[in-house]
Amino acid sequence: MPVLIKLFFVFFKIGAFSFGGGYAMLPFIEREIVDVNKWISKTDFVDIIGISQMTPGPIAINAATFAGYKVNGVLGSIVATIGISITSFILVSILQKAVSKFKDSKVIKAALLGMKPAIIALILNSFISLAKDAYVNYQAIIITLITGAMLVSKKVHPILTIVIAALLGLIFY
Repeated sequence: MPVLIKLFFVFFKIGAFSFGGGYAMLPFIEREIVDVNKWISKTDFVDIIGISQMTPGPIAINAATFAGYKVNGVLGSIVATIGISITSFILVSILQKAVSKFKDSKVIKAALLGMKPAIIALILNSFISLAKDAYVNYQAIIITLITGAMLVSKKVHPILTIVIAALLGLIFY
């Protein structure tokens, strides 16, 4: 199967079968592009996540765009981005009317309530997977603690936190 077609279907599958937003999709993306298809290395995946967090837009779409670019250039980025986002576009278009009818449904509310813990588990899985490669020395841990404290305090804007983390990286390394 040509790489562009495979790239589309891999990201289409990720977009169709993952719930909970971008961070919940990261384990699926990693599994498909690093482990199954071996299109990029684990190190490149961690770099893609970092870049995806710093660029505007949803992290899953940014990750798909950057991964697609790594695999097959600009055309790969376009194909991967369309693949990951087309299911959401179609579902939102179709289900827009149905949501208003079922918004008070106890079954829907119960299903969504049941999915929340699974989504948290997926996000934690992404954190653990990324942490294994990110925490290679004590400097990385110090940067995490400093930026984490800034974010928890809510007194420092997240963009400023990223800039400070970059400066700390330049100082430490």
